[in-house]
Amino acid sequence: MHFVRAAALAAIAAVVLSACAVFGAREIPPGTPRDQVIAKVGQPTRSVRLANGNERLQYSLQPAGQQAWMVDLDASGRVVRVYQALTDPNFIRIQPGWTAADIEREFGPPGKIDRVSSFQGNVWEYRWQDPVGGNMFYWVYVDPQGIVRRAHPGMEWINAPDFTRK
Repeated sequence: MHFVRAAALAAIAAVVLSACAVFGAREIPPGTPRDQVIAKVGQPTRSVRLANGNERLQYSLQPAGQQAWMVDLDASGRVVRVYQALTDPNFIRIQPGWTAADIEREFGPPGKIDRVSSFQGNVWEYRWQDPVGGNMFYWVYVDPQGIVRRAHPGMEWINAPDFTRK
């Protein structure tokens, strides 16, 4: 039992420390070299090549967190821009016909992949906060061929009152 508690505390500490590092990402100025980015905020969740040949470092706090920071680098490996991807203006860009690769390039890996009986394929779930601080999900429906068929937001009811009690 003591080992389980210690392991849980270690996991929580790792998430908190990685969150602290990622929040430092927004303070990285344009022109910063790639190696300095990694020295400041740590190894990215993943690195992806963009269509123009540039690189994107992804720092995702999914599945427990509500942010995914993107650090775009130019061909010489210097920062072009840093932004938080899990926002309403970014999500509403998703259109039917996007691919699973498009979604992962723009938002990083999903926090969870699930299924529902009304759809043949997987439902990718991202946790995020709306502009007024509401806890939200964004669901992306990806068919078996890896094509996005629909996407929409929904509320995450954390600490919501239980109205079913009498």
